[in-house]
Amino acid sequence: MYSLLRPLLFTLDPETAHHVTLDALQAAYMLGLLPLIAKQPAADPRTVMGIHFPNPVGLAAGLDKNGAYIDALGALGFGFIEIGTVTPRPQPGNPKPRLFRLPQAQGIINRMGFNNLGVDALLENVKNARYHGVLGINIGKNFDTPIERAADDYLIGLRKVYSHASYVAINISSPNTKNLRQLQGGDELDALLSQLKVEQEKLAELHGKYVPLALKIAPDLDSEQIQQIAALLMRHRIDGVIATNTTLSRAGVEHLPLHGETGGLSGAPVREKSTEVIRQLAAALQGALPIIGVGGILKGADAMEKMQAGAALVQVYSGLIYRGTDLLAECADAIKISRPI
Repeated sequence: MYSLLRPLLFTLDPETAHHVTLDALQAAYMLGLLPLIAKQPAADPRTVMGIHFPNPVGLAAGLDKNGAYIDALGALGFGFIEIGTVTPRPQPGNPKPRLFRLPQAQGIINRMGFNNLGVDALLENVKNARYHGVLGINIGKNFDTPIERAADDYLIGLRKVYSHASYVAINISSPNTKNLRQLQGGDELDALLSQLKVEQEKLAELHGKYVPLALKIAPDLDSEQIQQIAALLMRHRIDGVIATNTTLSRAGVEHLPLHGETGGLSGAPVREKSTEVIRQLAAALQGALPIIGVGGILKGADAMEKMQAGAALVQVYSGLIYRGTDLLAECADAIKISRPI
């Protein structure tokens, strides 16, 4: 069905199409129609970060920034859903237009800039949702918080979402918030992870439950940076790492009309970069903590590639724009078929 609707959606501005699609999904969910239009993925349970996942294919952050569509998305059968990125205070994000399709390359460029209604609004939506599956909440810093005070925003976010999340993702890798990727540097990352780990331990005692932390990193890292990040993740006993966010590179799309738009590139063009980061991370971590692989998954074989490179779970987002919800079942089937018995 999505293959029939996609040409119509692609006549709309990408951000408008995004909201139209989510509203249509919500309507289908309310009418009980989702089982008729979305194939459920195969059950393939596994435990990662101490959490039970019904299957290893999740929804990446960014699609539902405010947690307004949790129930509808959950009904599609994702093994887990990650909402956000959310900031302590509401912010409008960057000026429009800020989302661009590159259909010839099955890519997306975005410079959204953490547009969201703030963490309190997200938590209201979480409290009102009926979804009981695995829910990750992705947190970031406000654009006007000085980078030297970024940890303050992450600590606010962690404290607020902790009791409502299955895990908390720490987004320090969006290219659309000024200087944010600076936090991936050795000294900055060391200080941030130290503070987050201390706070996590306090919150675990306060709430009587341990909520894992996963760091989301960029694909635009060299081998030395990857090794350094891996060492810091292990030193601070961080529970997982999400690899990767969008890329600043335009390799392979330089010939396309919109390649010059600023922002992060996702979809098929980032697949190889993301997988290579996963491969190097896996070698450096040696199983010390799990990797969630994301970036350029457009078919089942792409999901398998991430798993073979060392990922324990995968996430999709841009691929849904080009393939629709069939991608979820296809990825889950491919991973399950190839899993050793």
